[in-house]
Amino acid sequence: MKHIGHSAHTGRTRHVGPAELAGSTGLGAWAAFAVLAVVVGRGPAPGVDGGLLDWSVAHRSSMSVSAARALTDTGTGVVPYALVALAWMLLGRTLRQRTAAAAMGCACLAAGQLLRYGVMELITRPRPPRQEWAAYASGWSFPSGHTTTSALAAGLVIWATVLRAPRGRTALCAVVGCWGVAVGLTRVYLGVHWFTDVVGGWLFAVGWLGVCLCAAAWWLPRRGAARETGEPPPL
Repeated sequence: MKHIGHSAHTGRTRHVGPAELAGSTGLGAWAAFAVLAVVVGRGPAPGVDGGLLDWSVAHRSSMSVSAARALTDTGTGVVPYALVALAWMLLGRTLRQRTAAAAMGCACLAAGQLLRYGVMELITRPRPPRQEWAAYASGWSFPSGHTTTSALAAGLVIWATVLRAPRGRTALCAVVGCWGVAVGLTRVYLGVHWFTDVVGGWLFAVGWLGVCLCAAAWWLPRRGAARETGEPPPL
């Protein structure tokens, strides 16, 4: 009986792996995102949004606005893709593997951006009043695009760093994580997003990264097993 119980316990432990952890984390983030989307969708901004916007407007200077603009610009365009591509190249050993890994990481980022755009068009939440803006912005407000993109990029870079970086990865992960958070906060400081838009972007990024991690944890071991047996890898 003890042996059977030990085997059952061992079996349960063995099934709790990266896929399950990523999946449960992603589901939690999606659930929180859905609740937040219902709260902010087409309705007045919660009190925290107005308060933080007022604080941001009252604490601006020409120097701080310039710094915020420079930082926020890194959260979109080429920079996130360059960071992801460089980090994911570390996952390969040959040129072909590195190219494939970089393409996979960038594809995950691009797919997340497209999905976010669809959600944004579905919710159609207005941005803060234009007179409060300290930077250019376009489109609807929820979830924040710069926030989502930078958080996704930060998560993908941290993922690759944890897997491959031999030393100094804790400091690097901390720097990249702080960058992802800071980009989101600049959107509120510059007055182009409500704070709940930024929180929505963070939750969306965690949810999508959970999907990607879960898929990778399920697919890659099967691909490796197929190579060892000589069978064609699963698509």
